[in-house]
Amino acid sequence: MDSTRSLPEREESLSGNRTWFGRAALTLLVAALVALFLLFVTLPVASLFLRISPEAFLQSLAEPVVLDALSLSLATATVSTAIVVVFGTPLALVNARHEYPGRAIVDTLTDLPIVLPPAVAGIALLMAFGRRGVVGQHLDHLGINIAFTTAAVILAQVFVASPFYIRQARASFEAVDRLYEDAARTLGATPATVALRVTIPLAWGGLVSGAILSFARALGEFGATIMFAGNFQGRTQTMPLAIYTTMQGDLSAAISLAIILVAISFGVIASVKIMTRRSF
Repeated sequence: MDSTRSLPEREESLSGNRTWFGRAALTLLVAALVALFLLFVTLPVASLFLRISPEAFLQSLAEPVVLDALSLSLATATVSTAIVVVFGTPLALVNARHEYPGRAIVDTLTDLPIVLPPAVAGIALLMAFGRRGVVGQHLDHLGINIAFTTAAVILAQVFVASPFYIRQARASFEAVDRLYEDAARTLGATPATVALRVTIPLAWGGLVSGAILSFARALGEFGATIMFAGNFQGRTQTMPLAIYTTMQGDLSAAISLAIILVAISFGVIASVKIMTRRSF
């Protein structure tokens, strides 16, 4: 049959076969790499659920160390997120809408906590707000002590979590069409009214996503907290610190706290995806 085909036709057939085998090999390689990566990510998380029974999990939830860490983490992460939103929203809006000298420096300083090692952030906060710190020594004369208190936990969380909100908020403000703002100004609206009634509502989905990411980062903070706030149960021991402590004596409590954080993290990712879809 092949003898009746011309040479160009046979060469074209061989080339087509090589192309098909090449695509098939590439597909198998990509599938294998994806499967290995997913296995690498899901296996450790699944192992948490396999290492503890539902009864032991529920029993660990009643432990004081778990309850104290959970309540403290949720309370401090909520407060720190509120602080980040209040102070970060105007900064993000200004950087998204206005050019001014030094804006690049402000953006760099805003993003710095993302790449700064948590231990460095912790010792930097201690040198600034500790009893003998640059600011802390003056506060100490007034009888105000921040280091190794619940306030230190909040400050550490604000420091490390603020970039996640500010970056998302700025991107959301930049995505708002200025046509709507210009229309509001032509109707006599003040800059504050434009921001509150036009810009922020249009960027609301992105702002909520950024706040959720900031909350999750604050909830999972470890390095800066242990350096600046210490590890005192009921006062500064958040869930990551409690996991570190209970690992030495109560593995079930550590796993239970880890599972709670996994569930919260999953909820955060799902919430961000939903909010992102709604904003477009």
